[in-house]
Amino acid sequence: MERFLALFENPTVLKFLKLGLWILLIIIIIGFLRKILKKRIEDTSIRYKAQKGVEIIGYFLIFLMVFMAITVGDIKDYTLIIGLFTAGITFTLQELILSLAGSFYIFFVRVYKPGDRIEINNIKGDVIDIDSIYTTLMEIGEWVSSDNYSGRIVKISNAFVFKGPIKNYSMDFPFVWDELNVLITYGSNMELAKSIILEKANEFLSDYTEKSMVQWQEMVERYYIENATIKPTIAVQLTDNWIALNLRYITDYKLRRDTKNRLFSSIEKALKETEGKVTLASTTLQLLKIPEVEIQLKKGYEGI
Repeated sequence: MERFLALFENPTVLKFLKLGLWILLIIIIIGFLRKILKKRIEDTSIRYKAQKGVEIIGYFLIFLMVFMAITVGDIKDYTLIIGLFTAGITFTLQELILSLAGSFYIFFVRVYKPGDRIEINNIKGDVIDIDSIYTTLMEIGEWVSSDNYSGRIVKISNAFVFKGPIKNYSMDFPFVWDELNVLITYGSNMELAKSIILEKANEFLSDYTEKSMVQWQEMVERYYIENATIKPTIAVQLTDNWIALNLRYITDYKLRRDTKNRLFSSIEKALKETEGKVTLASTTLQLLKIPEVEIQLKKGYEGI
């Protein structure tokens, strides 16, 4: 027993014993992180990559400690050496480290997920993939109008989640407010036009209104936000040329363009059935012909 206890007084034995404890601690941490990732990340591919990343980092630390135990005489200098090494790696690979940190932030905080429509770094699109370094978007906009795909695949570094705002069109509340301007002439029956527009909007958007009311109530209970009007509303604006009836309504964030097109077609058809009581306005330009001018000179000025 005395010989066994005497072994722990040997500096070399103590050094390797401490090394073994450090290695055991790292292995335990690796296993713990793997279990957390397995519970929090649903996507199989992303979960596999994240778990592999944790293993690689852990095994690299173990290799580093064994290397220092062999080359450095005293194990108590581990903290200083690891600190200096980490500082150098951080400075050299800061963008890569930020991207890796951003991927963990995206997964754990649920900033966005595949299928969400977001705008980040002034680029708008649908998230089609998230890996440990990049977020991949199917781009929307640019040279095409409204919310149509441009056809380009955009990869954005995950580091951007720390550098600016992220606009999510679908998280918690997958609806957006949109507006439609209906222009009528001053001679039209404005009250009739308003009633027709609201009737068609309520009829056409009833499903969106019912679904969005439930989710908006959840938003009000979850966040510090005031209640809002979900049903379609109309605001009137008088201009020099016409009366602008501004219809504000809620719709699915992915069907905004299609909803506006079908809604306006329905309203236009109903207004035409009023037999002239409501007339849609438009900008009209009238070109006038300049009349011919005849010039006659008196006899006294003919010689000039």
